[in-house]
Amino acid sequence: MKARKVKGLDPAGALADNAERIVRTRLDELCGFMPKAADPGEVRALHDMRIAAKRLRYILEVTGPIFGEYAETAVKYAKVLQDLLGEIHDCDEQGPAVAAVLRELIDDDARVLAGRHAGKEDLDPAAVRRAPNHAAYSGVVALLVHLRARRAVLFGNFLELWADYERKGFRARLEYAITERSQSEPETAPAAAIICSDP
Repeated sequence: MKARKVKGLDPAGALADNAERIVRTRLDELCGFMPKAADPGEVRALHDMRIAAKRLRYILEVTGPIFGEYAETAVKYAKVLQDLLGEIHDCDEQGPAVAAVLRELIDDDARVLAGRHAGKEDLDPAAVRRAPNHAAYSGVVALLVHLRARRAVLFGNFLELWADYERKGFRARLEYAITERSQSEPETAPAAAIICSDP
């Protein structure tokens, strides 16, 4: 997912003002995935939301100290969200890979059994028990069931987590926090000078 462009950045402007613009853009980007990401079938939206949470987290980790106390809390919220969406993404990636392995095992066994019984009138269903990969089916199927069930549980946790963030006013509180300024940063200090100056 390509990051949304941040408008109005001023290299000669105050660091806090530029950081506020970046955080506001990243927050809008994150929140913009809802309600689409509330659909369990919207795999891409969930994946992109995870990336947006990561971007918000990283910018807050770098610039959070110039904002109010809530910026630190928002870093934790973004990390929890990013991690949970990452776990869901892992299930989304692993599920099809495991299903592909199962299909390969089935296809391989079907070829072997067809070869063993070529020229015969029919194939006895009991022959499947003698297929080379028969013992592997149950383990692969169990893994696939686990991944699908785990994904459903994690997705439910995501919906609860987002509802909790909304109840706690995550977005509104962060939008307010980024308008605050730390006493340690002079308002006139240009962002470029602070970022580029020698330590």
